[in-house]
Amino acid sequence: MAEESSNNKIRVWSSAFRGFYKPNSKDAKKLDSVSRALFSARSVILVISFQAAVIASILSYRAGMFNPLYSILLVFGLMAAHASSNLINDYFGYMRNLDSKESPRRNYTIHPLASGTFSKRGLRALIGGLLLFSAAIGIIFTYIHGIVVLEFTVAGLLILLFYDTTPITLKEIGLGEIATFVVWGPLMIGGGYYALTGQLSIDAFFVSIPYGLGVMSILVGKHIDQMKFDASKHQKTLPVLLGSANARTLNVFIIIAMYALVPIFIFLNALTIFALVVLMNAPMAASALRVFLHPKPRGPPRGYVGWPLWYHRYSLINNRNFGWLYILGLLIGAVLAI
Repeated sequence: MAEESSNNKIRVWSSAFRGFYKPNSKDAKKLDSVSRALFSARSVILVISFQAAVIASILSYRAGMFNPLYSILLVFGLMAAHASSNLINDYFGYMRNLDSKESPRRNYTIHPLASGTFSKRGLRALIGGLLLFSAAIGIIFTYIHGIVVLEFTVAGLLILLFYDTTPITLKEIGLGEIATFVVWGPLMIGGGYYALTGQLSIDAFFVSIPYGLGVMSILVGKHIDQMKFDASKHQKTLPVLLGSANARTLNVFIIIAMYALVPIFIFLNALTIFALVVLMNAPMAASALRVFLHPKPRGPPRGYVGWPLWYHRYSLINNRNFGWLYILGLLIGAVLAI
């Protein structure tokens, strides 16, 4: 029985990284503490930080400076910082009544406070632990490679904090989406490369751009999904400022740019020809583009989990597939180059 219970827990933990959990207070409280933390931190989206760390690691390998221990530290540091950011957003969103009963955030996965799975004190402790953990890793890399690492670390943490915690947040003035591109593009990949190697690289900066755009498309899609609610709460996200049609058009161009920039950077020798493997995801990209060219349906398809998120889901799947293929292309190029 103990082994069966252990296996069930592992399956639940794994599912936290693969999909949404439809919130139900009674069911949520029955989950073990690790499962509650993973779903509350929206672990399904942490894959973008994992992929960014892997991309930076492959670039360090291509430069002949790969250190597996450093790469493991980078993976856990970036994912911990990302998880803490998600939980901070929920904490302040709840305290400011932005995550009220009608909030889309309450509909697609466990909200740590609204569901009662965490007390305010318990959530603050979890956030503090994650921030200390990620900061400690940043300090380790600073000791190894100097003050520039600390500058990257502080810049990333400040953007994550300013996104939704300060009196005037990046989210409510239309800068949250751009901040997302900066964090998961140049800061995580370019800064991650520096943390691993102690070197700045223009190639790492170029490589970060398509991936950063993909992450930006996820947030643009999410904010299109919830723009009516955001407008009612005076959250002037980019889609609220642009309007639905213009925001959907913007995301079409962002998704196209993800793929169009790859051959350009191949020409500039920042990428190898093997990066074109991302074109294998063309059917999914085309599907996402078709979705963005049309208004959102009135209601969710049967069995759909995560509503009212719609555009967000297609952007997330497109970027996740792009990321794995991008990693594959980078890895093949790096191995053959060595």
